[in-house]
Amino acid sequence: MEALLYYLIVINIVTFLVYGIDKLKAKQGCWRISEATLLMLAIIGGSIGALLGMKIWHHKTMHKKFKYGLPLILLAQIALIYLILDC
Repeated sequence: MEALLYYLIVINIVTFLVYGIDKLKAKQGCWRISEATLLMLAIIGGSIGALLGMKIWHHKTMHKKFKYGLPLILLAQIALIYLILDC
């Protein structure tokens, strides 16, 4: 259980930083991180970092798949953790 907590902390920090890097790259007109990668980071546990990245960096806030998808991913993850811990 402790390993899961450490994993979630690390993946959320990484996801938050990746959203910031992508926003910086967007401003500079440089190579970008794919939307699939940004969403995959959220799916594998970084949904809180992704939501914070959207809020702090003002990044991907108008894209429907991020605006609505990330909260849904977070809710699904909360439900999954609840089911795992309930047993």
